[in-house]
Amino acid sequence: MVDRSGHAVPFGSISFDHTTAAQRVIFGAGQALNEVVRVTTSESIARVLLIASSSAADLADEIAASAPVVARVTGVTQHVPLAEVRGAVDRARTSRADAVIAVGGGSAVGLAKAIVREIDIPIIAIPTTFAGSEATDMWGITEDGHKRTGTDRKVLPRTIIYDASLTLSLPDRLAVSSGLNAIAHAVDSLWAPRADPINLALGREGLSALVAGLDALVLGADPLAARETILYGAYLAATAFASAGAGLHHKICHVLGGAYGLPHAETHAVVLPYVVAFNTPHSPGAAAALEAEFGTEPGEGLRRFSAHLGVASSLQSLGLAETDLDRASELILSEVPPTNPRPVTRDDLRRLLERAWAGQSTTTE
Repeated sequence: MVDRSGHAVPFGSISFDHTTAAQRVIFGAGQALNEVVRVTTSESIARVLLIASSSAADLADEIAASAPVVARVTGVTQHVPLAEVRGAVDRARTSRADAVIAVGGGSAVGLAKAIVREIDIPIIAIPTTFAGSEATDMWGITEDGHKRTGTDRKVLPRTIIYDASLTLSLPDRLAVSSGLNAIAHAVDSLWAPRADPINLALGREGLSALVAGLDALVLGADPLAARETILYGAYLAATAFASAGAGLHHKICHVLGGAYGLPHAETHAVVLPYVVAFNTPHSPGAAAALEAEFGTEPGEGLRRFSAHLGVASSLQSLGLAETDLDRASELILSEVPPTNPRPVTRDDLRRLLERAWAGQSTTTE
């Protein structure tokens, strides 16, 4: 059954097993520093390890001057290299930190998660992008060109402080790439291993907010209002993704990022339309949700929306060599979730990657 907007809704016999993780979410522009002080005081946090992306250095300095920071880690690296994890764990142990504050994008939060897998202390996450890692219990660490991922309730940040004003320094080009990464969370949650009606509801609401906010941003609307809408959508999408698990799209992107060092958000933006075109004919609920936003050919509609936003359009432009496509297909095949809506062969992956590499129309045969 679909509602008046074309969204699939449960009707008739409904049966599912859904887990909602406990997490505090504080949302409000211009409040980050005050909320950090309030949270650390109310939770009797006395020794903070502060992790900050280089782009968040100013806020990190303010936090260090106002909160009980005893050690800092700066200059975090994409895809969370194991060597960096080991150094940060040592800093946490020697400083006797009783909490980690992570300020920045997914790399900063990812490093914090890697630390608390080894040391059981809480994370306070302050996102400055739309990556969504702060709302999931998923972790990833890269070693020798291979990105290992998994889930662990310990790594879910206890508190998220969302302050859209912190995203204003993110250039529009990076903002829309990060927003498309968030759209990937919403979309992959529609057919991931633990997809259910609650994840579908969160995913489609997050998707609608993300599309509206990103469109407003590139059309020159009030930047704070647009980014606040994107941030709201990113949280909903990540919450759906955290519950549903990683689907085919994220498995592809994790392999490409870990094995070939491709930029995280841009890779998601390029690959997603091709996965949508591949899966939606075999997933009616996802198709209905996506068609409401992108039309009757949602893969091509999403590709055109990405072009409208001005992001990278091909894996070739991100630095992947055509000679890498065969090996990449082999690496991805072993990671494909068995619950994907349709069977996936090596040849399927090779064709999908070839189109994404060239930036072709998703409807090209």
